[in-house]
Order: sequence, then structure tokens, then C-alpha cells
Amino acid sequence: MARSVVVTGSTSGIGLGIARAFAAEGANVVINGFGNGQEIEAARAELEKLGGGTVLYHSADMTKPDEIEDLIRTAEQSFGTVDVLVNNAGIQHVAKIEEFPVEKWDQLIAILLSSAFHTMRNTIPLMKKAGKGRIINVASAHGLVASPFKSAYVAAKHGVLGLTKSAALELAEFGITVNAICPGYVLTPLVEKQIPATARERGISEEAVKTDVMLRLQATKQFVSIDEVAQTAIFLASDAARQITGTHISIDGGWTAQ
Repeated sequence: MARSVVVTGSTSGIGLGIARAFAAEGANVVINGFGNGQEIEAARAELEKLGGGTVLYHSADMTKPDEIEDLIRTAEQSFGTVDVLVNNAGIQHVAKIEEFPVEKWDQLIAILLSSAFHTMRNTIPLMKKAGKGRIINVASAHGLVASPFKSAYVAAKHGVLGLTKSAALELAEFGITVNAICPGYVLTPLVEKQIPATARERGISEEAVKTDVMLRLQATKQFVSIDEVAQTAIFLASDAARQITGTHISIDGGWTAQ
């Protein structure tokens, strides 16, 4: 029987890559996110052709708990349960703390941290009923270390790791694992959008942002690929990872080894 997978923030970037990896294995997948309607439908149709499973799109706004609840309910009604939950939705804003817009702080915390709490609180009862489940939170190297001008993002991602550990302890005896993936810099649309802002904040060129800021601490001097993150999610959702819970896997080119 095909697994049911929900991936938030999956209309582009890492989330779409993770959805693609699960769809290729024949899973039924619910994708979620913002974007152009025609492009989203094209992506959904492409995913559905990969492995024979059903792929649905849900437009839940990750700042709205009632819409998040409907996202999980839709997956349950369509596929019977949620076997794998991947919390990936994310945005970024780069600014000094004293200049950080309050509404942006609230938005980042809601999307990066609170949305994971809301998806989990709605999904956990389904997983407990089934006696199994996998929850995978896409955190960041910034869940382990900090960078300037990213206070909300760093705070939220540190929070995601704490949430991951607490949930893992609560669910350890129910056949449910909870883990986080901590990628370094992946050249996604989200990362590409922050390059000009970082260049302005630091007074350097955009190319220098890539080489001297983003890749400076990644010992390999290479961006992480979307597929590398996606395949780690596939592993964490596998039977081979059943005793891995309450921890994180870093895919950061050696960044956090320093």
C-alpha cells in the first residue's frame, strides 16, 4: 500500500525536490505552497507521472492554523492517514535586529516554527492510531550556528530543533520517529532572493556574498544540492532509520564541523 506523504512549502526548491523523491517511490503526496497556479499544476502533474501515486495540491497558508488543519484533514480524507510529514515551508528576511520589521519577525516565526507545531499536532493522532509514522523537519545549519542579520530565521530554526527533540521523546514508544535535516546553503529560489539583501547589508557584491559569506564556512566550497537533501529525507522515512529519532543530520559541507 502506497504511503501518504505531506510536504509543506513544496511548490519549489527543497520541498519540491523532497516531494519528487517520494512521488518517484510511488507515494501519494500532498504538496503545498504559494506560486503561479499554472506552474503549480504543471509540477503536480509531473510528480504524479513519476511513480503511479496520487499527487494533490493544497494551498494552506502556513501562518494560519485553521488552514494547516485543513491541509492535514485533506490528506487523511484522501489517503486514509499521513505516514510521513515533512515540514519544509520557509521564507527569509535579512536585516539588523534594530531595523527588523516586527511584522516580518512574526511572519518568519509563524512559517518556520509555529507551522511545524500545527502540522504535528494535527498529524500525531493519525500516526498514533496507525502505530507508526515519520516526521521530518527541514531545519538548517542555522539551527546549530548563527549568522548576523538573520535573527528571526536563526531563532526559528533553533526552535525547530528543540521541537524535534521534544516530539521525539513524546512519541518514541509509538513507532513514530521525529528528526531534522540541517542543510547548509542550497542554491534555491529562497537563497537566491537573499543574495541582493545580504550584499546591501554588508556593502559587498552579490558574487562576494556567494563566495565570501555563503560558502566561506562550507569546507567543500560547494552548494548543497536539492537531491542530497531529498535523499536524506527518503532515508529518514525508511525502515533502516527506525532507531534514529530526536536528532539531526547535517548536510553542510563541513560548515558546523568548525
